[in-house]
Amino acid sequence: EAVLGIELNAYAAELARVSVWIGEIQWMRRNGFEAARNPILRTLSTIENRDAVLNADGTKAEWPRSDVVVGNPPFLGNKKMIRELGEAYTVSLRNAYGEISGGVDLVAYWFVKAWAQMLSGNLERAGLVATNSIRGGANRDILKTIVDDGQIFEAWSDEEWTVDGAAVRVSLICFDKKNDKSKKLNGKNVSKVFSDLGTSNILDITRAVSLTTNVGGFIGDQKTGAFDIMDDLAQNFLLAPINPNGRSNADVVRPWLNGMDVTRRPSNRWIVDFGTDMAETEAALYELPFQYLVSNVRPGRIGKREERADANWWLHQRPRPAMRNALAGLGRYLVTPRVSKHRFFVWVEESTLADTRLVVIARNDETSFGVLSSSIHQVWSLATCSWHGVGNDPTYNAQSCFETFPFPEGLTPNIPAADYAADPRAIKIAAAAARLNELRENWLNPADLVKRVPEVVAGYPDRILPVSEAAEAELKKRTLTKLYNARPAWLDNAHKALDEAVAEAYGWGDDWRAGKLIEDEILARLFKLNQQRSKK
Repeated sequence: EAVLGIELNAYAAELARVSVWIGEIQWMRRNGFEAARNPILRTLSTIENRDAVLNADGTKAEWPRSDVVVGNPPFLGNKKMIRELGEAYTVSLRNAYGEISGGVDLVAYWFVKAWAQMLSGNLERAGLVATNSIRGGANRDILKTIVDDGQIFEAWSDEEWTVDGAAVRVSLICFDKKNDKSKKLNGKNVSKVFSDLGTSNILDITRAVSLTTNVGGFIGDQKTGAFDIMDDLAQNFLLAPINPNGRSNADVVRPWLNGMDVTRRPSNRWIVDFGTDMAETEAALYELPFQYLVSNVRPGRIGKREERADANWWLHQRPRPAMRNALAGLGRYLVTPRVSKHRFFVWVEESTLADTRLVVIARNDETSFGVLSSSIHQVWSLATCSWHGVGNDPTYNAQSCFETFPFPEGLTPNIPAADYAADPRAIKIAAAAARLNELRENWLNPADLVKRVPEVVAGYPDRILPVSEAAEAELKKRTLTKLYNARPAWLDNAHKALDEAVAEAYGWGDDWRAGKLIEDEILARLFKLNQQRSKK
């Protein structure tokens, strides 16, 4: 009866009760006590069969007073909650816990409950298992509250875990309201465990703030539906006769790029895009693309809860108008995969629409490309990112990774590139960056393996086609991921030249050449700059 429990599944609750009784019987027999015989197993009401975070009436569930809470709460990402739990439950849960962001994962509510129990004096300590996404985004804010007013006294930041046959990465976190215990992170003694469960026990990088100078970072377009189309269908649309409105389908059919197109080879997919606010009657005038959406998008969008879905099913769910406005007239822009083993940035032509699995940077100058491609920015992005999937790949976020990063003074994203075009620092970075890009492109698409064919629509990027079957087979092996996995000497040398130019732009050139800028030192300097600039 000293073991309390809350379990939603009736069978699992009964199994837990039986397991507790069996455990007691085993202990008694080992220690010379006579176990009960009639009955051997009795009713155990202290393990309750109910929801641990939400009552049926939509209010917060209560937990009994206890000394310690240990739990393995359910793993379910924020974006999957409505689909898996239902709209009514998810909305009720978020309303009941209105003091926290509705963008947290399901597991975060157990941390909120445990912390509330501690604040009310009804709990001493807790140890919970969470997916390692607890270290980033809105989830991290929950841990930050705990760290600010209590402590994480032991944690394992990133461990393998198998649940329902699927491998995931988890964080194991023990916390309380006191601040008087020795602390451990990943088995090592540290002075403090911060909310990102990072390896540094000196800097709390989670306190880095977005800088007003860092404008132009966006998550790409979120389509929600089969708007993307194969190349042959796109060609049919583009070559079709002029529509009744006197316009070509090229107005609404454009090249499309997602994360795998960057980390692997381009898939040459296109997308039907009616922009951010085109009326249905106007969209219908583009006959073939519109009819395609009627057949392939409308059935999946009508009746769903998704934002704008019922009323504007022919439009992408989140077409990112601010991003489109920022990109207008640039000619080209930068993208990086949100989830990628390696952090690289690539140029994309303005006519191409970037998918939500890409982070878009609205800059078209080589200097910005160079700063972002440097190891100095990579050190910062790894300290401020979250982590995703079985491969535990870094997840780049426009807000936490880009907006907080202190660019070299005078080369910040809010300054038009033309204003620093004559700056020797910018010139040196741009030259090194252009050389890096040239070498990468030459490796990805060697002149003897590809031919460039103009697209059927003027203004769209040329088609890059293999010259033969043998060339096609070789090109499949040439991806940015494989290139950075191998990191040949020429690539390493190009990055070293770029890193030196960027370090000089910060005024750190001598220390860089002397080998004094190890990762911790870079991080400390960048964090100091972030804090200084946030106060201006």
